[in-house]
Amino acid sequence: MIIELGHFALILALFVAIIQTVVPLVGAQKRWTNWMGLAEPAAIAQFGLLTVSFAALTYAFVTSDFSVRLVFVNSHSAKPMLYKISGVWGNHEGSMLLWVLILALFGAAAAVFGAALPAGLRARVIAIQGSIGVAFLAFIIFTSNPFLRMEVPPFDGQDLNPLLQDPGLAFHPPFLYLGYVGLSMAFSFAVAALLEGRVDAAWARWVRPWTLAAWIFLTIGIGLGSWWAYYELGWGGFWFWDPVENASFMPWLLAVALLHSAIVVEKREVLKSWTILLAILAFGFSLIGTFLVRSGVITSVHAFANDPERGVFILGILAFFTGGALMLFALRANVMQARGAFGLVSRESGLVFNNIILAVSAIVVFVGTIWPLVAEVLFDRKLSVGPPFFNSAVVPFYALLGLILPLGAVLPWKRAGLARAGRALAPAAVLAIALAGLVWSVQTEKTLLGPIGVALGVWLVVGAMVDLWQRTGRTGSIIRLFRLPGADWGKAIAHAGLGIVIFAIATLTAWEEEDIRVVNIGDTWAVGAFTLTLQSVGPHNGPNYTATQAQVQVMMGDQFIATLTPEKRNYPVAQMPTTEASIYNGVLRDVYVVVGDPQDGGGWTIRTYIKPFANWIWGGSILMAIGGVFSLMDRRYRVAASARRQRSPKGTPA
Repeated sequence: MIIELGHFALILALFVAIIQTVVPLVGAQKRWTNWMGLAEPAAIAQFGLLTVSFAALTYAFVTSDFSVRLVFVNSHSAKPMLYKISGVWGNHEGSMLLWVLILALFGAAAAVFGAALPAGLRARVIAIQGSIGVAFLAFIIFTSNPFLRMEVPPFDGQDLNPLLQDPGLAFHPPFLYLGYVGLSMAFSFAVAALLEGRVDAAWARWVRPWTLAAWIFLTIGIGLGSWWAYYELGWGGFWFWDPVENASFMPWLLAVALLHSAIVVEKREVLKSWTILLAILAFGFSLIGTFLVRSGVITSVHAFANDPERGVFILGILAFFTGGALMLFALRANVMQARGAFGLVSRESGLVFNNIILAVSAIVVFVGTIWPLVAEVLFDRKLSVGPPFFNSAVVPFYALLGLILPLGAVLPWKRAGLARAGRALAPAAVLAIALAGLVWSVQTEKTLLGPIGVALGVWLVVGAMVDLWQRTGRTGSIIRLFRLPGADWGKAIAHAGLGIVIFAIATLTAWEEEDIRVVNIGDTWAVGAFTLTLQSVGPHNGPNYTATQAQVQVMMGDQFIATLTPEKRNYPVAQMPTTEASIYNGVLRDVYVVVGDPQDGGGWTIRTYIKPFANWIWGGSILMAIGGVFSLMDRRYRVAASARRQRSPKGTPA
């Protein structure tokens, strides 16, 4: 009965979404207040119905109701409760239900927190959110129904993919979807502004908090995915330029560009067309990511589906929304006239340069991701575009971005002098160059990657501190520093977090040590400054798996560091083995050990990595997200606070 209730709520949500789309749009066009007013209750009702539907599917997984086909295919009665719950979105159908639930959540949030928006704009934004919901609800109901029953319920299920039975993967998809789908709000604001013919500073203030919230979630989601890949897949890496990783990275880059571009619109009333275009493209690339993951056109450990019919449906959604928005953008270009002007050397120019780098790098990632598909379809050639291409084609853009960020941040608006900005940042430049020289002189292998990473990281972190201190005025003080607006703190923290990420990636890549050997029990070997001893290898049983577990003692000189327990697991239900690395997490370096298969001549294959500053990658990612939260908490950029000062009388048409 509960499953049928969830199915019914899903279908009813589609009809509510249709009403949410049509009635407010007509009302906004005709200036009918009552029709526009229907947007808010419809958005809240759709969210409520989808909450019921999602709760029903979760109930089926928690209670192991194997009469539901989705539960049978993706769960098992012996699976731990956390993975029974995460199994709800660990598959195509359930993840799409989570997708539309989050979409409805943002629509309902716009209804609840958007009371200060002009009535016409609010109605159009919520209606466009509803139209996206119509498309994806139809996709779920007609191609990906999660509530299908089995004629003869089986005794037990087939289990979830063992790679997904991990805490990192339990939380990674929801955060990623909150980012992916959250960019729909920027898209809805952009299309609503085009329909209304209004793109100004107030619009930029309204769109920024929604984009910032989506960017924060996307940053956390990408960071969690990178962390999971690092410790779970046993490869020892944190980023592999996998097509699905790229699918989340492209909208992240465009969201960063959109946030910076919206600042220029808000402050200077310029870059309107570019900002609208970025809002459309950011969500468009989110839809491209959905297509890549669910169409079967790529092979990835992250991919959900392998059904061309579903891919065609999503491609149609992508073409309709992105293509339609771009067509509207072309037709309404006349409403986006710039009012301000700025000099070649100014903060506006710095932000434009920032946008160009981010947009071009996103396009390069996109071309590298889809080129194998294009080559196969058009030229009947199978190509592989991997890390060497992306590292050589994309990484220089990020180095250039890191180089200009501190300079652009300290430049004044409209017109500026490079000499004055250079004097302010001179201490940061001197420190960065000095540390780079020190690193070059003491490192064992004379690679430029380490010194460059150190220089860029220090330049960004110290540059952010200089920018923050300058904002206290000529008579800077600690008291004034802590009274700065949240957005100033947020920018500095986010830029410093980026500096830490660049530093960590460069130093890890340059100075990582790797050792692969066959080891017998009792053998000792050295890797870097550490000495390791294989103490034992034996069986180990988990809640729903069996494992071969090694015990490896790690010493540093005469000091005991840790006993690591890498495993080779086997999940009997899924008939799938996995490799579980064991990691000693240190502040300056990780010791990363993986046990392989037994050898015919005796002994076990052991892989050992020394990974300097690995945890700084995720620490920097967390700092970037915290910076976003600080900016989001700034009263000036909250929708209600920023719009309340210029609210028109209630009921007045926008």
